[in-house]
Amino acid sequence: MSDDLRKRRPQDASKISLTEPWEVEYWTVALGVSSAELRRLVQQYGHSAATIRSKIR
Repeated sequence: MSDDLRKRRPQDASKISLTEPWEVEYWTVALGVSSAELRRLVQQYGHSAATIRSKIR
């Protein structure tokens, strides 16, 4: 069975990581925000996906 690298998901979906471009793309699509907005939110509130979700809804 081969891995489909086009459908990457974070290893730990509870934390938002901005280190890889595909991770930024994953989170911007998942959360419906721009990369600049995602970076601002992470800088302001930390890397918790639950916290970031609560701030954008």
